[in-house]
Amino acid sequence: MEISGGLIRKYYQLAKPGIIYGNVLTTVAGFLLASRGQVNFGLFLATLLGISLVVASACVFNNYLDRNIDARMERTKNRALVTGLVSKKNALIYGVVLGLLGFLILSAYTNLLTVGLAALGFFVYVALYTPLKHRSVHGPLVGSIAGATPPVVGYTAVTNGLDLGAIILFMILVAWQMPHFYAIAIYRLNDYTAAALPVLPAKKGVYFTKINMLFYIFGFIIAALLLTVFGYTGSSYLAVALGLGLAWLGLGLKGLSAKTNDPSAFAKVSADKLWARKMFFFSLVVIVSLCLTVSLDAILKK
Repeated sequence: MEISGGLIRKYYQLAKPGIIYGNVLTTVAGFLLASRGQVNFGLFLATLLGISLVVASACVFNNYLDRNIDARMERTKNRALVTGLVSKKNALIYGVVLGLLGFLILSAYTNLLTVGLAALGFFVYVALYTPLKHRSVHGPLVGSIAGATPPVVGYTAVTNGLDLGAIILFMILVAWQMPHFYAIAIYRLNDYTAAALPVLPAKKGVYFTKINMLFYIFGFIIAALLLTVFGYTGSSYLAVALGLGLAWLGLGLKGLSAKTNDPSAFAKVSADKLWARKMFFFSLVVIVSLCLTVSLDAILKK
């Protein structure tokens, strides 16, 4: 029983549940924003289940394709495909089954546009982002397209059309993902270096990466405020979005002046890692709070 339970956990982890939950949260926000307080709960549940299975499938394929570099990183060296607890064949079957179920559910209960967007996100994540991140510092930007797809999927499941609201949601998620990823790249820099992945702080330096983060955070603030500017959300959302955005920007600016009394490079990198870890966790606070505020605003705005 213990072996069976352990194997089930390995398959569960192979689908990267943290990524699934994050995408579910943004999908909920997109769905409820488009619903304007008139929620079709059957469609809601089908959309969440369908996109969750599609995301899970993409993550399994990502794990399969990344198994060699995962073996070189401390954080990922114990993943099931690296240790051999899950075979490559079984992982591929698992990924295919998850994907087929997800697309079948979306096809049965949503619309062709939504299915197409989910397929686009899947393709970008597996076929473009996964190989590109091995070769270019621009991999995360391509990956952000896939990460910004779920809220649009939630939105179009309701509207069966793309409008300014869907575009703004996409812009918000693209802008949010970049400083979020760069924060991870800084505090996990040793892992990425060991795996020979060309992340921005390794290729262009930590300070250059911090400047890029600030530009994206500023873009995130502008995009987030556009939901209220164009009448999709109210003043409560505006206050939350502006407050969180400015707080995140302020934390980012502090990173530019971070200093240490120890002149050694190791101490400086450690100071940067501490700051980057704070930026990472605050980015989670930002996106969770924003999605919850969008959802509540949409539910109350009947």
